[in-house]
Amino acid sequence: MKRRRLAVTAPGRLEFVDDELPEPPDGTLLLRTEATGLSAGTELAFVKGEHPALHSGMDTELGLFQPGVAGPGYPVLRLGYMEVARVQLSRTPAFAAGDLVAAAYGHATAHVSDPVHEHVVPLPSDFDPLLGVFVAHFGPICANGLLHAAADATRGAVSGLADGVVGRRVAVVGGGPIGLLTGVFAAAHGAAEVVVIDADGRRRGAADELGLGSLPLDGDPGRTLKVRWRHGPADHGADVVFQCRGRSEALATALRVARPQATVVDMAFYTGGADQVRLGEEFHHNGLTLRCAQIGRVPRGLSATWDRHRLSVETLQLLHGRGEDIRRVLVTDVVPLAEAPALLAEIAAHRKHVLTAVFTATDE
Repeated sequence: MKRRRLAVTAPGRLEFVDDELPEPPDGTLLLRTEATGLSAGTELAFVKGEHPALHSGMDTELGLFQPGVAGPGYPVLRLGYMEVARVQLSRTPAFAAGDLVAAAYGHATAHVSDPVHEHVVPLPSDFDPLLGVFVAHFGPICANGLLHAAADATRGAVSGLADGVVGRRVAVVGGGPIGLLTGVFAAAHGAAEVVVIDADGRRRGAADELGLGSLPLDGDPGRTLKVRWRHGPADHGADVVFQCRGRSEALATALRVARPQATVVDMAFYTGGADQVRLGEEFHHNGLTLRCAQIGRVPRGLSATWDRHRLSVETLQLLHGRGEDIRRVLVTDVVPLAEAPALLAEIAAHRKHVLTAVFTATDE
């Protein structure tokens, strides 16, 4: 079977590459893509040539990037991680032909999947594919942020995602799709108040539409929220902060917003580093904790009960309750996959504002 996939063949150059899929072996699935979502931050880092994996090899055993050791470079043949597909052929009794699933295999019209080794999430047969793009990977990123906050608040004795946010005042720095969905997660799990901080008025407007508060990045949101959120003498600010924008000024704001001895859960990807972060100021004097939450790991000690599947289930539950609002606000563009290179070029050149774009592949 022929498939078409979107690739970055050189910095700034997006092209479709056609190849022939192998005959699916026993135990695998042949997936036919219905929709594939754009994760603009990660994907544009490859398009612009800014992703560190392009330039530095990583020792995965030691967890160290190795200066002077070349990364894989171009072409980048697997771009994206937000797919919804129909099972066209199943060679395992675990799935049937016609099943609708969410997975993470990149912008391609088809894929041969090994569900033993790949994360494949069954969806209800009538589930909206435009919402399904959040289920396999994107939503779990946000749920994992809440899980890290819960682990910090309970010292690892987590009973649910609400443990880190229920009854608490929550700040989210960065009003992109990760920040907005994380804010909706926090609100759905009982946060007393959620405020999204972003420089872009359109993103603040999206936060307002989702029932979240919002503040501009300029004008010192740290002072604004610390005056507003008083806990006691010399104790002001957010109980927990989710840092969702990969810019050093955003991290500096996250540290400034947090109350003393609070935790900043950092979900951002700093492709350009974080030179402006002043660790000698709020971070040091307020005794803050900065905890990285990325989808490759759940908090230590929780992997037996909180795996990727459970984070996907949490995402499905959120979408069942807030799906209509999330689709209306977060899915800003729906275009055929053939138009993906043009749309990505528009976004990279800052001529187009997108929260989440979904490419439809059923007619490819």
